[in-house]
Amino acid sequence: MAETEHIDVAEVSSGQGGTGRPGTTVRLPVVELLTGRGFVTGKSGSGKSNTASVVAEQLLANGFGLLIVDIDGEYYGLKEEYEILHVGGDEECDVQVTPDHAEKLATLALEQNVPIILDVSSFLDEDEAEELLTAVARHLFAKAKKRKQPFLVLVEEVHEYIPENGAVGECGKMLIKIGKRGRKHGLGICGISQRPADVKKDFITQCDWLVWHRLTWDNDTKVVRRVLDGKYAEAVENLADGEAFLKTDWSGTVRRVQFYRKQTFDAGATPGLDDFERPELKSVSDDLVSELSAISEEQQRRENRIAELRDELDRKNSRIAELEAELQDARDLSRMADQFVEALLAEVEGAAPGRTEVERQRDGPRAATNGAADDAREHGSEDRSTPDGGGDEAADAGMAFEAFDAFDEDGDGEAASTSDGDAAGGEATDDGMAAAFSAFEDLGSDATESEPAGAGEDDAADRAGTISPDVDRIVSREGDSESWAAERARVADPDKPGFVRAVTADLGDLDERARRMLTHYRDEGPATPIGAHLEAGGDGDRTRAYAHNRALRLAGLVEHVGRGRYVARVEDELTDRAGVSLEPEVLDRYADYAVERAAGGA
Repeated sequence: MAETEHIDVAEVSSGQGGTGRPGTTVRLPVVELLTGRGFVTGKSGSGKSNTASVVAEQLLANGFGLLIVDIDGEYYGLKEEYEILHVGGDEECDVQVTPDHAEKLATLALEQNVPIILDVSSFLDEDEAEELLTAVARHLFAKAKKRKQPFLVLVEEVHEYIPENGAVGECGKMLIKIGKRGRKHGLGICGISQRPADVKKDFITQCDWLVWHRLTWDNDTKVVRRVLDGKYAEAVENLADGEAFLKTDWSGTVRRVQFYRKQTFDAGATPGLDDFERPELKSVSDDLVSELSAISEEQQRRENRIAELRDELDRKNSRIAELEAELQDARDLSRMADQFVEALLAEVEGAAPGRTEVERQRDGPRAATNGAADDAREHGSEDRSTPDGGGDEAADAGMAFEAFDAFDEDGDGEAASTSDGDAAGGEATDDGMAAAFSAFEDLGSDATESEPAGAGEDDAADRAGTISPDVDRIVSREGDSESWAAERARVADPDKPGFVRAVTADLGDLDERARRMLTHYRDEGPATPIGAHLEAGGDGDRTRAYAHNRALRLAGLVEHVGRGRYVARVEDELTDRAGVSLEPEVLDRYADYAVERAAGGA
């Protein structure tokens, strides 16, 4: 550290409120500046930043350390004369830094006595700039406790960090901590602001030295009146550029002084009409830049590695999801194939007369599936049996529909084929599967449309539109009864086009469970009938789920998209009925209306 104990910064001036002989040199004690608490204020253009620069120039010229927190990017002009490290967030700085550099910056400042301009104006992200300043201040305070070395932190626009009104953030709390406790460790702070009324008064009143440049706003002059005196509150409005009232605890007086003009390039001057010419600036040691650049490179390597690991994790998670989906699809297909075979073999081959014992032994596995089908019928008849015995047909039909949907992945009414040319389901041949599907068609027809022997015409009409006798009005058929005509009129709206009314009526034909399943298909996209049935409040029973689902298929409101999944086609049905293309917004509005109106009228 240099042997200089004082620095010259101004001369005593004449005028109201002044003391001392005009022209006398004003000298400030270095230790008091470096370790104390200062405050420089004045309206824009009054000279406050010039005063701060003069103090900084004098300290730099005598080899003393300081860190300048530059809010507006106006201190880099010091590099015209002094070797000072300029760090920040853009390429105009010597080094671009982040909070990861904070500890190294504190080390350079206190242990290697490197003066630093921390240019936070160069950060696009204010939060990142504040995080950096907070980290640097914290490390400075921690190292100062051990070093006990006089060092000054000069903060521009200090009201942004320690405001009079509003919450004080982590950065402001750290600066206040330096102000209150830094002195005993040799760490001083000087705040600069053009609005003293906006700065926390606890900070101002604790300062050892204060500089008051020209102020004109009443709120600001009231602060002068409070801290100095009423006569200074009036005189401060008439101070010339660069002129100020200087109050120091070590002198115990208030002097009216004229600060010297700064000697280095004034980067904060208001641009004029003259050409702007930036002077040649001194560069800092390559070793310093290398040390900080090494931190940046390590940080970049770490960020790149983190990005690589995240990408790898995403790829693995995606692959896991794909494998899980494939496994679930395989399980679903296997289960549905078993159900399909059970149902069809029970009808086609299960009870064929005249079979020999050898044939029965040969077809033992099929006989086992017949037993499973019989169990399924028994289970169906427990819930669904009616006096006419219709429950068995409903159970068989539900199982057949489920199996058929599983194999009809293309939605074309035919079984999907494997790469070997065999129909899905494994052991059956193409001819065998064709026969099975033919039997399936007969079975579905019997279960949905046949009447029991001896039933009257009225009974047949009542049951003609149901999939299973135990499900209440899953779908009805137009013209079956007068009650149907009355209900259709109730759900129709004469204000809507005819095709909208027709689809609304079709939706009104459905029972509440089927409508809920349709809503699930519309909201969630491709889904299985069992899943939709569960979401609709059902118990997930296959027969009931596929009975409701077939009601939706018959009405043209859902379609099969493969792998046993269905999607809603309310909008498609509206377009088909309209016979013309409709705007998507109009189509969505009609679809929402039809679904909601049918649900409200059910």
